[in-house]
Amino acid sequence: MSSNDSTSTSAFAKHVAKGLSTPLAHLSSQYIYDERGSKLFQEIMELESYYLTNCEYEILEASASKLRHQFSNGGKERFELIELGAGDGLKTKLLLKDFTENATDFSYRPVDISDDILNELEQGLSQQFPNLEVDPLHASYMEALDSLQDSSEVRRVILFLGSNIGNFSFDAANEFVGKIADRMQTGDYFILGIDLRKNPRTILAAYDDDLGITAKFNLNLLTRINRELNGNFDVESWAFYPLYNPETGEVRSYLYPKTDQHVSIPQLGIERTFTIGEVIHTEVSRKYSKTELAILGRSHGLERVDILQDKRGYFADVIYRKK
Repeated sequence: MSSNDSTSTSAFAKHVAKGLSTPLAHLSSQYIYDERGSKLFQEIMELESYYLTNCEYEILEASASKLRHQFSNGGKERFELIELGAGDGLKTKLLLKDFTENATDFSYRPVDISDDILNELEQGLSQQFPNLEVDPLHASYMEALDSLQDSSEVRRVILFLGSNIGNFSFDAANEFVGKIADRMQTGDYFILGIDLRKNPRTILAAYDDDLGITAKFNLNLLTRINRELNGNFDVESWAFYPLYNPETGEVRSYLYPKTDQHVSIPQLGIERTFTIGEVIHTEVSRKYSKTELAILGRSHGLERVDILQDKRGYFADVIYRKK
């Protein structure tokens, strides 16, 4: 086990110990993304009901040339493309393809909490774009932001795609955008992927697929606890339940026991019985209104340059520039 893996496991253990010790149990979805979790999410992104991927793919495919000119100032300047939560890079490869085919002077720094997915991404990029300068970073969002504190001689373009911002409350999202803005220099760009409010049934279907892949994805948290922390969750006796509240714009995901379950994780001092009706909260995915879009980032010295949307108006990539 590498030092990074040890650090990650320690953080995971602390999070589980805290999350399962509170009256309303909760576990963060960021810890779903081990090797199996990352692969399950790739399967989710291929689902027809999970519209987010296709919508953002459509946006970036149509806008790659425009963004290249914008970031490089018409091809005159070098820039560094930094992606928080890069995953498998599916959509970003649209930009990388356009940039490399047009001899753009740039480097790419994918950031992800999953070492496995980063290694897979780096290997794939070396084959698809052999001349691309890639510098992967295995880190959390906050660790990645800390690495941006030093000044840079080249323009930075920070990507936060895929509606990852939806995992934060509105206030936390605005604070997160502020932290990114604080680490940007004048002329740097920030692209934020945001899922917009729409038909509630369309939104809920994206998180409650008929094949049960999203359920397996969330249940992977329990599997990971068993494997890495010697827990005794009877995973087959747990189920997944999502709901969408159109008033708040929040999809909330839960795991619940089908029967009373006693959970033991001795190394964390966890002994807890979950009775029928209790839940473990795993994820929030927040959808934004146009009014909220106008507020987000406004107080952090960021100029909103453009809002790119798919043809159905389901999704938006918002482009900010540091003043």
